[in-house]
Amino acid sequence: MNFDCIVVGLGSMGSAACYYLAKRGFRVLGLEQFEVSHTEGSHSGQSRIIRKAYYEHPDYVPLLERAYENWSEIEKEADAKIYHRTGLLYLGQAGSDVMSGVRRSAQEHKVTVEEWSKADLKKRYPAFAPAADFQILFEPDAGFVTPERAILSYVQAAMNHGASVHTNERVLSWEQGGQDIRVVTSRSQYTSKRLIFTSGAWTSKLIQLPVNLKVTRQTVAWMNPLNQSDFTLGNFPCWFTELPGQGSFYGFPILPVGRFGGPVGLKLAHHKAQLEVDADKVDRSLDQNHVDELRTFLRNYIPGGDGDPLAVRTCLYTYSPDEHFIVDHLPGTSGQVTMACGFSGHGFKFASVIGELLADLAMEGRTKLPYHFLKLDRFKP
Repeated sequence: MNFDCIVVGLGSMGSAACYYLAKRGFRVLGLEQFEVSHTEGSHSGQSRIIRKAYYEHPDYVPLLERAYENWSEIEKEADAKIYHRTGLLYLGQAGSDVMSGVRRSAQEHKVTVEEWSKADLKKRYPAFAPAADFQILFEPDAGFVTPERAILSYVQAAMNHGASVHTNERVLSWEQGGQDIRVVTSRSQYTSKRLIFTSGAWTSKLIQLPVNLKVTRQTVAWMNPLNQSDFTLGNFPCWFTELPGQGSFYGFPILPVGRFGGPVGLKLAHHKAQLEVDADKVDRSLDQNHVDELRTFLRNYIPGGDGDPLAVRTCLYTYSPDEHFIVDHLPGTSGQVTMACGFSGHGFKFASVIGELLADLAMEGRTKLPYHFLKLDRFKP
């Protein structure tokens, strides 16, 4: 009942943190209120884009370079294929946040990004119908990672290294006293020297932060296009399109269910904050307005991809105030409590490196990884 470290939440970041802690020989307990993996939070849905020319900020790129290395490491240990290189198309107006940000990160960190003409695009991927004023960039080493397989691989590898994993066990409270932290759950109570919160949309229910986190309900859909073969893996890339005043839309090739599981169809979503919700009270019924929004996008920019929805799912974003991650020690805990939160809908690709970073911070109090731009002190007036 006593551990070196307890990790609360075994989704993307928590599963990786458990792995790195257990691999280093620490006695670690991972607590998950649902199963591993599950569809209640932010990580489900078959695929997540991974890219290095990070338009959000160039400071993320060194972390991404380490993330790619770590994904390769867990692939070998778990004997699982997690990263799939498809290339990523960026489409948008010249000078827009996405297009200028991609160019900036690529130039600063020497990430390979190709500039394509509309003729190049038509030759390679004729399904796209870009607007007249769109520019086209292509990042060949981008692609997608498989979230459920990644989480299961990390949890299994952590258990192989001696980690204890408890599912369907919710954390009710915790308190710090002296050198120990006591964690009370729906089943029992435990003590630990260190505590890590990777609790996603439930973070604000478990720890008190000096900033507000906003949880939103996001719609993801898999469509039934007219010609399936135009959009299958190997014939179609991952893509990201920014529309003025509307946020960005993104999507993936159709993945063979024999290798990737379901849902079946052409997956896409809208990367923009939607309805704010309480993580424990999410209405997961079909939102026809959001499905119509996705179909309108397809009709305008990928017309052959439009079709009836085959599956519609809900996932949760947890926004920080500036939409950048928060990774740090929790203030007032003398470094005994560490958290990672506020991934704002663009975090999964970093799970492999955030797990390593959290293990460093929790057990050593420091890390060589360049994460300081993600610390809480950036919010100080």
